Amino acid sequence: MYNEEVIKEFQNLQNVGFLENNNAYSKIGNAACGDIMEMTMYINPETEIIEQVAFRTFGCAAAQATSSRATTLVKGKTAKEALELSNKAVVDSLGGLPAQKLHCSVLAEEAIKACIENYYERKNGTEKKEETKYV
Repeated sequence: MYNEEVIKEFQNLQNVGFLENNNAYSKIGNAACGDIMEMTMYINPETEIIEQVAFRTFGCAAAQATSSRATTLVKGKTAKEALELSNKAVVDSLGGLPAQKLHCSVLAEEAIKACIENYYERKNGTEKKEETKYV
């Protein structure tokens, strides 16, 4: 079902956990399959470079692998650059996913976008109540 790259990523997950010193947070869920991804980041306020990023995902191997790969793709980038990451780029970097698992990459993309949105809300003093967003 999964190609070697997806299996390799799943067996060697990167950036797993929760950053206590975060200044960006998101929690995204997929109501159809039950996957939930929580993401935290530390974005340098002066440079807006994502210095640290971590995730915790409740879901299948594809959800775990796309979460992991997405964090490695945005770490070291500016917040604005990270907003350009598409679910297609995550899937392509993994060499593809089965059609029925593409929603996992959407979850990763949306978690990144929501996390960065939260960073700007905190920075501007307009942070909303923390809640799980569903895609």
